[in-house]
Amino acid sequence: MKLLRKILFPFNVLYYSVVYLRNRGYDLGILKSKSFPLPIICVGNLSVGGTGKTPTIELLISLLQSNYKVAVLSRGYGRQSKGFVLADALSSAKSIGDEPFQIAHKFPKITVAVDANRQRGIETLLALNNPPEVVLLDDAFQHRKVSPGLSILLTAYDHLYCDDIVLPAGNLRELRSGAQRAQIVIVTKSPTNLGHLEKQTIKKRLALQSGQQLFFSSIDYDEHIYSSTEKLALQTIKNKKYTLVTGIANSVPLVQYLESLGHKFEHLEYADHHEFSTQELNKISSKSLVLTTEKDFSRLKILNHDALYYLPITTKIDDQDRFEDLVKAYIDMP
Repeated sequence: MKLLRKILFPFNVLYYSVVYLRNRGYDLGILKSKSFPLPIICVGNLSVGGTGKTPTIELLISLLQSNYKVAVLSRGYGRQSKGFVLADALSSAKSIGDEPFQIAHKFPKITVAVDANRQRGIETLLALNNPPEVVLLDDAFQHRKVSPGLSILLTAYDHLYCDDIVLPAGNLRELRSGAQRAQIVIVTKSPTNLGHLEKQTIKKRLALQSGQQLFFSSIDYDEHIYSSTEKLALQTIKNKKYTLVTGIANSVPLVQYLESLGHKFEHLEYADHHEFSTQELNKISSKSLVLTTEKDFSRLKILNHDALYYLPITTKIDDQDRFEDLVKAYIDMP
């Protein structure tokens, strides 16, 4: 990996220059961002790969949906449709993308839509008969054509953006200085026993600006697994032979969690947003018991496998009352 980074490093100069000039254009007003007359919360990251955007979006939905009409607008990565698409009862992972489909299925009372053009997506949402009162932009930190009122930047505990460099030698989509646009920074996938001193050390390493608020979140696994028809205690499959199927950016935390419970399993690991081939689907179908992620379940349930289950996760955030107060104070601003 180090050798590959050295080989690719000369190309970083070109990427760095393009990204720097683009962001400076927006910072100076040469390139225009559009604001909208309703609260818009952007959730994103600086790096490629999984930092927990979907669980954070779900946390915000859970926080807001009782008091506000909430809409989630995503690009819909990997979908086979084009343009603006509003999720409905006929939607699938192929039509709107696996993560938006998961959100729409999990939160049927909110509005979920996809559009790579975020300006057009928001305008279309506002033209609906029942327009939203709050829009959550999923994975839109680099989409600067829209000016959100509140930006939440995520960075994974085991891969902080301050330790990385831009593509292609590194994993950052833009310069580390881009973090200054965020009002809230969340260190995701943190250990549940993270101490105060380590939190302060991470805060110094991230070099946050005055006024930026830092939080730490961790993954909370459900005690049950779910199929299309039933719910089982996770520990009921501990001593059974099963296959774990993952198509996510980082499966290590899930694998480590299951192993910590004493589970023994075969692991079929695929890339994030992997498009399963017929051969792969047949292979998965041949397994007697399959456990997968909630996102992958939305794509694999077409198998009609009698023993296909998923393990839901949620995000737990430290100092949650302060986090909720910040978000609601922004939404309720006059």
